[in-house]
Amino acid sequence: MTLVAFTAIATITLLLCVMTGPDRDDLDEFYTGYSSLSPMRNGLAIAGDYISAATVLGTCGVIALYGHDGIVLALSTALSLMLLMFLLAEPLRNAGRFTMGDAFARRMPGRTVRMTACLVTLAALLPLMLVQLAGTGQLLAFLLGFSGDEVKTGCIIGLGALMISYAAIGGMKGTALIQILKIVILLGSGAAVAVLVLHRFDWDPTALFSAAARRSGVGDAFLASGLEFAGGPFPRADMISAQLCVVLGGACLPHVTMRMYTASSAPQVRRSMSWAVSSVAVFVLVITVVGTGATALVGREAIALADPQGNSAYLLGSLAAFGAEVSTAETFLFTTVATGVFLTVLASVAGMILACANSLAHDVFAARVQEMPARREMTLARVSALAVGVPAILLATMVQHRSLQPLVTLSFSLGASAIAPALVYSLFWRRYTRTGLLATLIGGTLAVLVLTPGTNLVSGSPVSAFPDADFTYFPFTTTGLVSVPLGFAFGWLGTVLSGRRKTERERRRYEAVEGWILAGAVRRNE
Repeated sequence: MTLVAFTAIATITLLLCVMTGPDRDDLDEFYTGYSSLSPMRNGLAIAGDYISAATVLGTCGVIALYGHDGIVLALSTALSLMLLMFLLAEPLRNAGRFTMGDAFARRMPGRTVRMTACLVTLAALLPLMLVQLAGTGQLLAFLLGFSGDEVKTGCIIGLGALMISYAAIGGMKGTALIQILKIVILLGSGAAVAVLVLHRFDWDPTALFSAAARRSGVGDAFLASGLEFAGGPFPRADMISAQLCVVLGGACLPHVTMRMYTASSAPQVRRSMSWAVSSVAVFVLVITVVGTGATALVGREAIALADPQGNSAYLLGSLAAFGAEVSTAETFLFTTVATGVFLTVLASVAGMILACANSLAHDVFAARVQEMPARREMTLARVSALAVGVPAILLATMVQHRSLQPLVTLSFSLGASAIAPALVYSLFWRRYTRTGLLATLIGGTLAVLVLTPGTNLVSGSPVSAFPDADFTYFPFTTTGLVSVPLGFAFGWLGTVLSGRRKTERERRRYEAVEGWILAGAVRRNE
């Protein structure tokens, strides 16, 4: 039944992309879908892009294994999108047109800025793509009951090709419809499972959490702060570092920010973000109940045995909620849950491939010539989807047997340390210069790339990517506590070193576009 559902959903979504994809050589249609989505649909698409498979399975797993720390992580996920809504959404929509490079080039035009923005986009999204693709084989093996590595690799290749097709054929509007379908199925089925879990505990959340603490094997520590990072030298600081990466980095990743450009006006982007935040808030409640229910019904030890990172907790909790005797309706519900997770993987990677392909085509190739024909740029965007997707598939087949947690952390750290400081400075700091922008993007990225290999997620622990080696030299699990301040400091230092003449010139240039960026007085189409 699950295999039939997977096949049906893959066929339907591909058909949706073909039917809604651009039928003319029009850049606005391919990159933004003519901004034709209503606020509700655009908001659901933003939420769909924001909630990746790593968020669904990984965050639910952290809740199931570490209790309080996992719930804080889930709340940080919602908080990140709220910060985007209140601080960056409208200025970003006003400043940009198609890509993050457009938002930076509004103040600081030039190929160097665009190419750097493209490289940071690729660096931030490629690790997340590998996580989703590599997890695809493991997910299908868990659901369909096979264990051969060749079959897992075949699933990665086949589904990767499907995701490339979504991005290349559907463009922004086609992938948006897939995201909407995904978020509706994911939230609907997840809410139904959460209701079943609460029903098992007589609608008493206190009884649910007490049972989870008993089955966790660690007692009251499950409901207290610090369990996840208890083995580190600085557990409190480690937790702050992790939350910093999630709160600042999650919503600033390029595949999420590109959805801001699909809103036709500032009021519409506000309404869209309201729908997105509401959807993510419901999602946080769902995975909190399901993750805690998985521990209460299955046990922390069994969840860790199935997957040391807890990625199977969402599905194990859903199965356990049905009890010993499973009815036909409950079988159908679990199939819907599994289909929602499957569609989450498909939609998430398709959105990331689209963001990378758009940046390559628009910020690198189209920026090389004065006036590139729309037909040629769209062709380049589709070829770029292939150029991004194929290496991602090959790399995913190589890393599928290792811990993928360092890749997730790398993406969020890059979003928090390079992209977030660059967006805040470029949208609000009048004296911010081109040198400061490049220093922020390059310096923040290098800081993360230098520090991440030294964390215990890469080596030095049984659940690290290289469990048999130990070359740790950084005391925290994530780099946020050091790399985020460095990202902001690099931008400030680069601007200061640019000299008074350049800072005054940038101030005048910013004042010329300040009305567009902050108030949306005019939206340039160039």
